[in-house]
Amino acid sequence: MTASNTRIALITGASRGLGRSSALKLAEQGSDLIVTYKGSKAEAHAVVRQIEALGRRAVALQLDVGDSKSFAAFADTVKSVLATTWQRERFDHLVNNAGIGIHASIAETTEEQFDELSNIHLKGTFFLTQKLLPLIADGGRIVNISTGLARFSFPGYAAYAAMKGGVEVLTRYMAKELGPRGISVNTLAPGAIETDFRGGQVRDDKQVNAHVAGVTALGRVGLPDDIGGAVAALLSEGSRWITGQRIEVSGGMML
Repeated sequence: MTASNTRIALITGASRGLGRSSALKLAEQGSDLIVTYKGSKAEAHAVVRQIEALGRRAVALQLDVGDSKSFAAFADTVKSVLATTWQRERFDHLVNNAGIGIHASIAETTEEQFDELSNIHLKGTFFLTQKLLPLIADGGRIVNISTGLARFSFPGYAAYAAMKGGVEVLTRYMAKELGPRGISVNTLAPGAIETDFRGGQVRDDKQVNAHVAGVTALGRVGLPDDIGGAVAALLSEGSRWITGQRIEVSGGMML
C-alpha cells in the first residue's frame, strides 16, 4: 500500500490487553495505528515499537476516556498527527476499546463506581466518537467493545454490564445514522479473557479459569489474540457489508 491508501486505525486503551493485541493484529494486516493510553506511557511506546518492527507506522497519544471535556483537544491532536505523520486529514477505523471493570453487587455498588463506569464506557464511547466523526473517512469502520456479560449474567457485574448494554444499543443507532456516509459500526463482545483486567483474575485464579473453561463450548478461556484477531477480521475488507451487529467472541461461553 502507498501512504495515501494505507488504512489508519485509532484504538483506545491499546497499551496492553485486548487493545494491544488488536493493534498488533491490525499492523500485521497492513494498517498503521494511533494507539491511546491513560497512564502507561512506556507500555504504549513499546507497542509502537512492536508495530514499527512489523513495518507499519504508529503514534501513541495520551487519553483519559473518562474525561469527556478533554475530547475536543484530543481530536485536535489527532488532526495534527494525521497531517504531520501521514499527510492525511482522515483516519479509517476507530476501535472504542478502553475500559475498566468494577465488581460489586447491586446492593454494594456506589454512585461513584456507577458514574465512573458510565463516564468511561458509555459517555466516553458516545462523545469521543462524536468528536472524532469529522476525522473518520467516509466508508470507514467503528468497532465498539462490549462484553459477553451483556448476554449472560454473573452476580457483581450489573453496573458494568448495563453500561455495555447501552453501548450495544448505541452501536445500532450509530450504524443507522452513519450509514449514509458508508461507515459501518459493530459491537464486538468478548467472553472471559486471560488478561490483567480486574487484577488478572481469569488468568491467574485457577478455579475461576477452570470454571470459565467448563462453561465454554470450545473448552478453554479466551486469549487476547482471540479478540485481536476478531477485531482485525471485522475491520478487513471482507467484512465491509456487516453493520449494526453484535458479534460475540467468547468461544461459545454459556450457550
